[in-house]
Amino acid sequence: MSMTPQALDSDRFKADMRDSLLKATKNSRVVKVGKNEKVYLVGDPRETIYFIESGQIKLVMLSAEGRECMLAVHGSGDVFGELCLSGLGGRLETATTMEDCSLKEIPSDKFLSRLSRDSLLQGFVKYLTVRIADQQQVIANLVTVDSEHRLGETLLQLARKFGKKDPRSIRIDLRISHEELATMVGTTRPRISVFMQRFRNLGLIDSSTEHHFIIKERKLTAYLTSIA
Repeated sequence: MSMTPQALDSDRFKADMRDSLLKATKNSRVVKVGKNEKVYLVGDPRETIYFIESGQIKLVMLSAEGRECMLAVHGSGDVFGELCLSGLGGRLETATTMEDCSLKEIPSDKFLSRLSRDSLLQGFVKYLTVRIADQQQVIANLVTVDSEHRLGETLLQLARKFGKKDPRSIRIDLRISHEELATMVGTTRPRISVFMQRFRNLGLIDSSTEHHFIIKERKLTAYLTSIA
């Protein structure tokens, strides 16, 4: 699984930020949140940023019709809730755990002070820019690419972020349901199930005994190119 220079830079920054925040929160209380529980809801006024020590978090927004749209999935070493830095007032998304999580909560002013002290502000700006670019690509795909292609791209993105090398390709060490994939792709759960079965029949994906997805990166990439 090759990595772009941008991805390598992002990983290096994440490691530096993780080390900085671990020091900053060494004596802070660990926030334990159980699986499928809300960390915060839309409209929550608290201006704090969360650092994930362990576990996975999904960020979700609701459309005017009440449909869920999953914005991102974050794992160990990531931060979330940084939109509170915008000063718009109130959370714009809901954060929900995908498994049991250990979090550290950091007031926004202390978060920025810590990054400044450790000369990480410039890296943080680049880190946020990469996130914005990823979300812009998601928006572009919603407009220009069909649901099957979007699902394939989503699986590749999850593999590159959470994947571990497996003898068969990349194993996503994250249990994600068809319903959750549907909210990420912008389609229905039944259609996701149809596409996933097609990918399995074509040998593009598989499942481990622990029900983790196995992504055949090269094959899936080639297939998506062929149907573009």
